[in-house]
Amino acid sequence: MRKFGLIGYPLTHSFSRKYFSEKFEKEHIENCSYELFEIKDIENFPELISKEPLLSGLNVTIPHKKNVISFLDSLDHSAENVGAVNVIKFVGGKLVGYNSDYYGFMMSLREFIGKDTRDLKALILGTGGASSAVQASLKTLNIPFIAVSRNSSENTISYEELLNASYVESHKLIINTTPLGMYPKIETLPPIPYEKITSQHFLFDLVYNPRETTFLKMGKSKGAKTLDGLEMLHFQAEKAWEIWNASETIR
Repeated sequence: MRKFGLIGYPLTHSFSRKYFSEKFEKEHIENCSYELFEIKDIENFPELISKEPLLSGLNVTIPHKKNVISFLDSLDHSAENVGAVNVIKFVGGKLVGYNSDYYGFMMSLREFIGKDTRDLKALILGTGGASSAVQASLKTLNIPFIAVSRNSSENTISYEELLNASYVESHKLIINTTPLGMYPKIETLPPIPYEKITSQHFLFDLVYNPRETTFLKMGKSKGAKTLDGLEMLHFQAEKAWEIWNASETIR
């Protein structure tokens, strides 16, 4: 029996469990299960590992994509590049961290905006683990970006700065990596100047529940092209399955 699962907090709704359970049934994959492991404090992670000897792999979601790294034995180059982990593989008693968000986002973005990214610049809303994967993807695609957070720093601007400057006019791709708008708090949305959005903008929300967040509705009302995070999740889930089933030499 091979057991897989998802760690994070809270886990009120899980795409991953539904996706993999259906995958196991549809593709006749036997002796595999997928469970949710809600962990509020990452310090409880070793206890989970010791209690679940059948675990072969884990997905990682908010808020543990960065703080789980200190509990792992090594990182694949994908996780090193991003600085965050959303896939853990159990290899001969060792825990190896990977990042499939990077792959999932890049594949989904390419289909969304097309091949021509000349003159395209992006605003990334949020600075967590998902934002790190988005930033790495945009670097690969040579798309300049600015990250936005509640407080400005050397590498980010604040939402207040965003409201009082022309960033939205000059950055046509806006990506929400925060949980704002996610069920059940579907009325929430990032505080950006929506009145400056036009039909030339692309709004990409990594939230997938609901499929159309208030953020995307506001963009659509201005004529912007919009995309939710479901397709990205499909890409990253299949990449996780590929990682878990690939033969690998322990480093």
